[in-house]
Amino acid sequence: MKFKALCLGLVLCAASAFAHPVDGKWSGSVSTPGGDFPVAFTFKADGAMLSGAMAGMDGMDIKIVDGKVDGSNISFSVTLDFGGMPLKLDYKGVISTDQIKLSSDVGGMTIEFVVKKGA
Repeated sequence: MKFKALCLGLVLCAASAFAHPVDGKWSGSVSTPGGDFPVAFTFKADGAMLSGAMAGMDGMDIKIVDGKVDGSNISFSVTLDFGGMPLKLDYKGVISTDQIKLSSDVGGMTIEFVVKKGA
């Protein structure tokens, strides 16, 4: 029984050693003229592909599409629904040890913010 537990522990450690640094939950806030509002993402890298979701204002997940990982750079899109009116947001980011610096162009204005990895 101890041997099985040891083997399982080693397998779990090995699997986490191969996880991409972007994998997991990230959160932060975006500063706007109307005040700060929270943002949260869940990312999963599979080779050069990035998937996951952004937490919507209603608490529902918004699927990430066209996600890419290139070294420490990521890019992806989400489409928000404002009463039947879709708004596509394209994001670019740079991953460091404990944060991702993200930027998005919204109506010709670049918004930059940082998200940090959750526990």
